[in-house]
Order: sequence, then structure tokens, then C-alpha cells
Amino acid sequence: MFTGLIEEVGEVESVRQSDAGRELRIRASFSDLKSGESIAVNGACLTVREFGGGWFSAAAITTTLERTAIDDWKRGTRVNLERAMRPGDRLGGHIVQGHVDCVAKVSAVEQSGDALVVDLSLPPSIEPLFVLHGSMAVDGVSLTVNELRPGGLQLSLIEYTLRHTTLGDLRPGARVHVEADVIAKHVRRLLEPYMREASTLNSLTDFSLEH
Repeated sequence: MFTGLIEEVGEVESVRQSDAGRELRIRASFSDLKSGESIAVNGACLTVREFGGGWFSAAAITTTLERTAIDDWKRGTRVNLERAMRPGDRLGGHIVQGHVDCVAKVSAVEQSGDALVVDLSLPPSIEPLFVLHGSMAVDGVSLTVNELRPGGLQLSLIEYTLRHTTLGDLRPGARVHVEADVIAKHVRRLLEPYMREASTLNSLTDFSLEH
């Protein structure tokens, strides 16, 4: 589990195909890593395979590549890094699982006073999981929904976030990892049977009225 508070920005040093999948070597300053531990890389939970002074490697399998933008990464790509939360740590962001729900596209970026306003286009299937001023993770960063828009939503990024993450690099057309609040996902799952039942009753009512 993660919090969405980025510890540092790393950089992809190399990318290669191996038996483990698409293997990434990432430059980072972590000095006490352990093989097998989890690190959120741009919000995608990956497992540390090897590590050394100032670097670690992780691999993304086919399933992960299909659900993320990791296939876009190349040497020099900057990535947000967060190690797994330890018991007793402050939950300064929100509960982030490191499970990417979708890859969204940046539709607009504009400076508005002291904030950078970013619009994201989202798939219709995931839109209901977001609420005004609710929590979400974008490339692993815990953020607040600033505004809901048809087909997406808007974020308002503060100066601190821009300095300590990769989000200041965002431009229209960029692809980002999005993770919805896990609480919203569980609530939707629990309500699905009742929503299907209500939809069926409405269909029957409409049929009766038409005939």
C-alpha cells in the first residue's frame, strides 16, 4: 500500500526485454532496498529485482504493459517513486494501491494564477468513480479532483507538487496513469446488483407504458 506522497523523482537508465518481461533499470538514491520489495513507479506497483548504489531494476509483465504506459518509457524518462508504506507512518495522502485503473490523456494544461490547471480525458467506464474534491492518484501522486468535466476532470497543481514530482512536465497529449479511490471502487462493486435490478425494473416499466 502507498500514500501518493512521492519520495523522489527517479530516471530510467535503461530498458531491455528479458525473461522477466520489460525490464527497467531506474536511477534512485534509496540506500536500503531489499529484493522483492514493492515500489510505486509512476503509480504502478513494481517489484525490486536487483539493486545497487544509486539504482534498482524492476520488470513489467505483459498484463502490466497492457494496463499502463510503461511501454512508452525509454532512457531518460523521469518517474515518480514511492516505497511501500510502513505500519505507523502518517497517511498524508490517501490509500493508493499501485493498481493503475486506466491510462488517461492530458487534454489541456494552463497556468492559472499560482496553480497549474490540468484537464484529463477519461474512459466513460471510470468516470463515475470520481467526485468533486475527492481523492485520486495521477502517475502515483495523491491529488484532489478540482472540477468534474464531461468526458473527464480537472486538476489544480500547486507549486510544491510541481517541484517534487514529474507533473510539471505534463503537456497536452501526454499519457498518465490514473488510480481511482479504492473506497469508491468497493462501493460501486457492492451497489452493482442493486443498480442492475433498478435498471431491469425501469426497462419493464417503460415497456408497460409503451404497450
